[in-house]
Amino acid sequence: MRLFVALMLAGTTCFAQLPKPLAPGEIALQLKKLNVLGSAMYVAAHPDDENTAMLAWLAKEKNVRTAYLSLTRGDGGQNLIGSEQGDLLGLIRTYELLAARSIDGPEQYFSRANDFGFSKTTEETLQIWGKEAVLSDIVWRIRKFRPDVMICRFPPDPRAGHGNHSASAALAEEAFVRAGDPTQFPEQLKTLQPWRPKRIVWNTFSFGVNPAQRPTEGTWFSVEIGGYNPLLATSYTELAAESRSQHKSQGFGVPKSRGIKIEYLVHKNGDKADKDLFDGLDITWSRVKGGAAVQALVEQAVQSFQPANPGALVPQLTKIYRQVDQLEDAYWKEEKKKQLRQLIVACAGLWFETNPSEYAVTAGDPVRLITSFVKRSEVPVTLTRVRFAGFNRDTTLSVSLGNNEYQRMETNVRVPASAAITQPYWLTEPKMGKGMYRVDDPALIGLPEKPADYQAEFFFTVDGLPLSWQVPVTYKYTDEVRGELYRPFEIRPEVTATPAEKVLVFPDGKAKEYSIVLKSSKAPVSGEVSLALPAGWKAEPAGIPFSFGDKFREQVVTFRLTPPAQAAEASVRVNVKTAAGTGSRGIYEIRYEHIPPLTVFPVAESKIVRLSIENKAKRIGYIPGAGDEVPAALRQLGCDVTMLTGREANLSTFDAIVVGVRAYNMEGRMENIQAKLMDYVKAGGTVVVQYQVNSNLQKISKSIGPYPFQLSRDRVTVEEAPVRFLKADHPILQRPNRITEADFGNWIQERGLYFANEWDDHYQPILSSNDPGEKPLDGGMLAAQYGKGWYVFTGYAFFRELPAGVPGAYRLFANLISLGK
Repeated sequence: MRLFVALMLAGTTCFAQLPKPLAPGEIALQLKKLNVLGSAMYVAAHPDDENTAMLAWLAKEKNVRTAYLSLTRGDGGQNLIGSEQGDLLGLIRTYELLAARSIDGPEQYFSRANDFGFSKTTEETLQIWGKEAVLSDIVWRIRKFRPDVMICRFPPDPRAGHGNHSASAALAEEAFVRAGDPTQFPEQLKTLQPWRPKRIVWNTFSFGVNPAQRPTEGTWFSVEIGGYNPLLATSYTELAAESRSQHKSQGFGVPKSRGIKIEYLVHKNGDKADKDLFDGLDITWSRVKGGAAVQALVEQAVQSFQPANPGALVPQLTKIYRQVDQLEDAYWKEEKKKQLRQLIVACAGLWFETNPSEYAVTAGDPVRLITSFVKRSEVPVTLTRVRFAGFNRDTTLSVSLGNNEYQRMETNVRVPASAAITQPYWLTEPKMGKGMYRVDDPALIGLPEKPADYQAEFFFTVDGLPLSWQVPVTYKYTDEVRGELYRPFEIRPEVTATPAEKVLVFPDGKAKEYSIVLKSSKAPVSGEVSLALPAGWKAEPAGIPFSFGDKFREQVVTFRLTPPAQAAEASVRVNVKTAAGTGSRGIYEIRYEHIPPLTVFPVAESKIVRLSIENKAKRIGYIPGAGDEVPAALRQLGCDVTMLTGREANLSTFDAIVVGVRAYNMEGRMENIQAKLMDYVKAGGTVVVQYQVNSNLQKISKSIGPYPFQLSRDRVTVEEAPVRFLKADHPILQRPNRITEADFGNWIQERGLYFANEWDDHYQPILSSNDPGEKPLDGGMLAAQYGKGWYVFTGYAFFRELPAGVPGAYRLFANLISLGK
């Protein structure tokens, strides 16, 4: 939460933020930054791709305006801290990037591209994303940000190691040219102008060999980015480690490094540089007409700054502000005025915020706003007005602020009846296909988050200079352990309906209970909940009434669903009817201490699957892995699932034991459990091990199986790739469900990953698959008899397919756990 507060205060994004208190060293750094008129944009594909040391060096040593453009939000990766996948994982990683930027300094942007999973080629990535759409987003951001230089993290070829990586470089190089051409994406020129950066370079690395290795191609130069900044009392590599360690969902905590760090930059297009990234660029006030006068004033401010008395600098800062306001260059005028406002507020010791009395309300509700402000200096400051944007309320004041005199006021407002619920802007509409989020408002494209709908705009007169500052209306509360905390202010549906299960599987014709958690955000409120079902499905009762007398209460209602006789896949939607109308939204709350509390309101629906399936394994022991939702899927098959701790004295009571994805990479106890698992197999049990990464296997002294096999990075990324049966008569493919090619239809994201590439002769490879044009991969599913039991390793992506309700994946996994029964 400390990092959330830092994020809220950082001012690194392009919309309203709380004013950031600056220590004297930071004020001195910001004064130096005032005299630099340069900019750099770093481009890559995912959260974690960025070189955080380079970003910190650019923002805090070169003092240029810096941005990281991540083409995706990392939606297709694996979650090492929780169960969120897909869009929810992308939301977590968005705020992890913002937490990282609050440390290393740059601004953060995105395109609308969706991280659909691992890709092996640039061509596949561009086809799925839609090349022109993503290019449009990059050109839009270039024209709006106006970078002097662009930096790619990857080369536009297979060395990048991922089709998304190489595509990010290919797109950046093309956008570099097209952004300056007025015939390209002319619709953008209604609000922007063409912009051609001076150069684009590739920030090379040696792909796991030697990070300090010099490039062997093209024209290149080097920069040293490991310097120590005495104003911040840290080096850029130390800042980089703190920044990168915010990528917690990817397990990227790293140690701090110190000392010289050389980076190499290969020329790709534009004017070549010899020694410095900004060679041939004037990044002083000389690039702006009338800038010489501003530069002289800034130099005076740098010389006269008194760390023990920052307020003494305010008259000089207001003088600079007035001079900048006369400039003709609109871009640099607004950018420098923004920096000056931050400095004036910091030096004057101003602090101000507006907090609602509740963290969540519904449309039309009254809200009490508590506005607080204080000035910690002798600078003459008057608060003249507070405007509450979103609430249509304006307050005229004339309050003279005394030194360190804390003041507050309360204002009663009402949320408009037409207010929309609070939702990440890129998740408000269904995706435009597999590779692109839909964003209808062009002004939002590329932003990490939507500017707050509800803001307080403070109007001050500081040393005679009128200025204003917008801050989000943010809920503040106190935790008994962690102290003062903040969370976003939310507009919620009156009542949300969250299905207990995202997928409901009917392995036979018997009815199942379908439970829904109702939660109130308004009181009192009453109504009825019902289900919208496709033909052939039946629900009892037809509707269930509810009533809430208090806010934030929960009630569980249960329907009885009966499936059709024949196999079918469909969706059931939950409808909630109140006096205000009918809605269909659930609620999902994300809580991790390194990012702010996040709430989303997904459509209240579940996938329902009627399939023909048998399962002979009823009691399952499960060793959880990363982001693991497989246990819930097993319960859909009628299994009694017990989460194992490793302390169990007797495993023989289980029909099968399943090891979750990456458990061997994450769980230090696996070394102690391993011998028990092998003894269990030898005595007649069945163990199914899902995919593991081929590094950091938690010091397993031998193989993770009863016989040796070697994991690789081999994967099949095309979910439609044909699957061939190598052992068609094997029990895995025959009992209790006969597996056919049809069972591999409608898989999502990938076939599998981290297949074995070498194995002992005791193992039998069961399936073979490969991406188009590649060699067959036979190591995706290995089975061996050991003693009286069975051991199975599978790299096939059941951890994605089962939560998605893929029927064939259920049938095949039922066969795996039923081996020997």
